Amino acid sequence: MNRRELANAIRFLAIDAIEGANSGHPGAPMGMADIAEVLWRDFLIHNPGDPTWPNRDRVILSNGHASMLLYAVLHLCGYDISIEDIKAFRQLGSKTPGHPEYGETPGVEVTTGPLGQGIATGVGMALGEKIMGARFNKEGFNIVDHYTFVLLGDGCLMEGISHEACSLAGTWGLGKLIVLYDDNGITIDGDTRGWFTEDVKGRFEAYGWQVISPVDGHNSEEIQRAIKNAMAEKHRPSLICFKTQIGFGAPHLAGSEKTHGSPLGRDEVEATRKALGWKYPPFEIPQHIYEAWDARQRGAALQEKWEEVFEKYKEEYPEEAEEFLRRIKGQFPPGWEEDLEKIFKDLMSLDKDLATRAASGMCLERLAPLLPELIGGSADLSGSNKTKWSGASAYNKEKGEGNYLHYGVREFAMSAIMNGLSLYGGFIPYGGTFLVFSDYARNGIRLSALMGVRVIYVLTHDSIGVGEDGPTHQPIEHISSLRLIPNLEVWRPCDVLETMVAWKAALYREDGPTALILSRQKLKRQVKDLAVLSHVEKGGYVLLEESSSLKKGVLLVGTGSEVGLCMDVANILVQKGIPCRVVSMPCMERFEEQSREYREKVMGGEVALKVAIEAGSPHLWYRFVGERGLVIGIDEFGRSAPGDLLFDYYGFTPPKIVEKILKMLGEKGI
Repeated sequence: MNRRELANAIRFLAIDAIEGANSGHPGAPMGMADIAEVLWRDFLIHNPGDPTWPNRDRVILSNGHASMLLYAVLHLCGYDISIEDIKAFRQLGSKTPGHPEYGETPGVEVTTGPLGQGIATGVGMALGEKIMGARFNKEGFNIVDHYTFVLLGDGCLMEGISHEACSLAGTWGLGKLIVLYDDNGITIDGDTRGWFTEDVKGRFEAYGWQVISPVDGHNSEEIQRAIKNAMAEKHRPSLICFKTQIGFGAPHLAGSEKTHGSPLGRDEVEATRKALGWKYPPFEIPQHIYEAWDARQRGAALQEKWEEVFEKYKEEYPEEAEEFLRRIKGQFPPGWEEDLEKIFKDLMSLDKDLATRAASGMCLERLAPLLPELIGGSADLSGSNKTKWSGASAYNKEKGEGNYLHYGVREFAMSAIMNGLSLYGGFIPYGGTFLVFSDYARNGIRLSALMGVRVIYVLTHDSIGVGEDGPTHQPIEHISSLRLIPNLEVWRPCDVLETMVAWKAALYREDGPTALILSRQKLKRQVKDLAVLSHVEKGGYVLLEESSSLKKGVLLVGTGSEVGLCMDVANILVQKGIPCRVVSMPCMERFEEQSREYREKVMGGEVALKVAIEAGSPHLWYRFVGERGLVIGIDEFGRSAPGDLLFDYYGFTPPKIVEKILKMLGEKGI
């Protein structure tokens, strides 16, 4: 069988699909087809009949614009992607979207497209393999034993996240991470010598990687030899630098940026068919090529062999086998509900002022020993974020063990690596930084939400209460901006019990990430009755009701540190004869999922004035209090001063808020 012909099947499926869609990126699939043919047919351990088999090799297309490379290979191998799906490339509702999307296409491991995030997510997956292997493998029973392969291009290596993540991969000794670099020297703007001239080999060697360079990316024997050498290295990740030609085979456009992001055009497509000797019409793959590519029988046999080994493993190590399956399935351990109930009762007995970051740390102290799948970390702020609990063990690269990751000052890589750990299975990752630095991690957080993976972001120092560090460290727009991300739940608890409810919600949430927004300063306990916890879980609830009628009264709603402020304001207003209701709304997203009847009970009724109080951007609150309501927020950057002085400066004190409320009530004739 002619290997070039097998690779050309990838090329022409990509060319024809992109031509049909009249959009897409043919250059990279054409340039990387020979690499993909060798990887999938000679090396990859996978089963098209079961894309979720735990011991499969993971393949990540970090340069996600080359999506037709991946779709073509998956189709040829026998995944549930038909030729009709290939023809529907980039069309509404198809299995073949413009960039690979996790959950939309069988065999796609990660949503990619924002360059650099694929390699960073791959670092998380490779780390997951190493830790799970260290935990569950026994002599003679390597039930976790596979590779993580990442395909990427020049653009991925330019993005800053690749520096962050690849540095960590070397430090962590991820020997089963292999990166296949499509070194074609072309990006959208043309020849990269004008903007990408670094010594990539030296850079990765400095990270502690094995670098195999240069390799002819169009020579099957060289490709095969390079991948073998990479797989033989057990202690260092490997980068294989493949010299390729973008748009390989196109007589007039190969090697040019013109093949990067546009269809070749009918004339060039026909010329490419002639140049590569491809005599088949669009979307036609001859049977002998399908047979050579078909991986279903081999994949089923590989999985069956693994399952036989796992059955023997279950006999020898029944407890470990049960725990492995529990974690892979994402199930909670036996007795979990009873343990949670005990934790809530325990925390109820704490009657002292606590910063919610400290409350979060207390929750972790109680939760983490019960959940070995919890793997934590921080971007060099462990003590400040309170993310490292007393029983946490830092990851050890020699042993491959640990449940705590010191990411260093790498917020963006942390978010993507956590995505990788979550996608890998068997882990619930959480990681901390200051809320203001969620900006650095934002695109990773967005992909957590887009993929619908369970990742927990612990974001502390949530307001101007940070104080003397000044406006660079004082978040203003951040809570609102996170709330704008679809499928991200943002919890800002007011005390220790709300914090525990937030942690519970995050742990139970299997279809998306959660951001925990936590204070630096101490807050008074507000929730004093365990019976109210079911209402807290709804994201918003009535904390105080001073009257059955608010026709001449005030509804106050707040989050986090401002809930206590709402209570103080209510006490003053009640003394002045003004009825009040106080609503705590730790999670807008969860509250808006509740029934209309419940939401009306909490926020509705005939009310003279609705007031929202939150030390941040005010705009989202108007949908709860209405245009004629009052929002006490901040619309400018902070200042450097002690936190209590700043709250006074920005009007977050009971007397100043009461003054504004009385003025508005007066204007309403009340």
